[in-house]
Amino acid sequence: MRTFFLLVKSAAGAAVFLLLLGFAVKNSDNVAVRYFLGMEWQAPLVFVLLVFFAAGIALGVMASLGIIVRQRRQILGLKRELRGLTRAAVAPMMAEPV
Repeated sequence: MRTFFLLVKSAAGAAVFLLLLGFAVKNSDNVAVRYFLGMEWQAPLVFVLLVFFAAGIALGVMASLGIIVRQRRQILGLKRELRGLTRAAVAPMMAEPV
């Protein structure tokens, strides 16, 4: 069963790769990206799309980094607090003779 899913995953990956390759071949024409002050950048359409897709991913990751760091700091503080509470609860039990 595991090999079946691996085979399906590989086939799906190959299909996506072939679709993207066909898209790249069909859209290899140069496009002009115009900036302010008359600046212009010319590159193949696929390359322009790839650059902007990668820039979007990078911006998304950078936007979420603050939240992730804050949550990790909060989790670390909660773990320390829990560790202190368990030590405080265990200490009286250890002090009393049985």
